[in-house]
Amino acid sequence: MSYFPTKEADFVEWSANLIAVSKENAVEWALPTDQITGLEALHNEFKALHEKCVTAAWTKLDMQAKNEKKKILIKREEVFVRNNLQNNDRMTDSGRKSLRIPIYATIPTSQSAPATIPYVEVQMPAPRTLRIRFRAETAKRWGKPPHVHGIECLWIIADKAPAKIEDLIHSSFATRNPLDLTFDEDQRGKRFWFAARWENGAVQKGRWSDIFNAIIP
Repeated sequence: MSYFPTKEADFVEWSANLIAVSKENAVEWALPTDQITGLEALHNEFKALHEKCVTAAWTKLDMQAKNEKKKILIKREEVFVRNNLQNNDRMTDSGRKSLRIPIYATIPTSQSAPATIPYVEVQMPAPRTLRIRFRAETAKRWGKPPHVHGIECLWIIADKAPAKIEDLIHSSFATRNPLDLTFDEDQRGKRFWFAARWENGAVQKGRWSDIFNAIIP
């Protein structure tokens, strides 16, 4: 996402501010405290690895661990911002400025949540990569339906089928077709479970698809 600072030291400070301000205003803004606690723990793990990697004592494994932790943190913070802060009636623009997140133009309240469920197709364009193409159920061409901002995909890597949507603990989001997901070498051959739903510009969400699965190539 474009609002994340590109310099890593700046990102560490930005992330710390996002968490601190969210904690301070959690009650007033009706924010989920368990998610903030999870972000804080993840941030602290990443920060420790970042601080080690700017010293002469860093190793290749430290750098790999730091980069992977940063990737997870960015995804979790992106989801937290989108789901809890961008379309929160309890917040003001000054609150969003204090969090250093984008302030979008107000979406007309007449806009309704997406009514359809995404139709998806999984491809394997390269090793360690799954490509999820999407379109409206009745559409002939791949892409988003009118008035849809993007598609949210929840997923997990597991041997057994998840019992419910809430068991899909990872989140990815795409505004363009397709959504490419890249995995580590040791995840090849494992089973990937996912579900998808549309989201409009007002962060209103449609219904979840069924839970599908594929093998990571």
